[in-house]
Amino acid sequence: MAFPTSVNNMITDSVTQTNVKVLGDAPAVAMGNLYQATNQALGNSAHNATTAQQQTNVTAQASTTMGVATLYSLATASTGVATAEIAKG
Repeated sequence: MAFPTSVNNMITDSVTQTNVKVLGDAPAVAMGNLYQATNQALGNSAHNATTAQQQTNVTAQASTTMGVATLYSLATASTGVATAEIAKG
């Protein structure tokens, strides 16, 4: 049984309409939040991929430098061994 109230019907109608609007907006807000979260995750993924590629390039450059340095040092080492053998001899 409803209790009599002194609130004007126009006030209760405006409150009801506001509640309906909030409920009506909820799916759109939820989709907006989903899109923002998805875009943030994709942006982080692209950034991580770029960083990984850069780090791989730095590692490849370092190993190439080490390989070339090793190749250059082989001639010097073999000359040193040959000279030592001649000096013994």
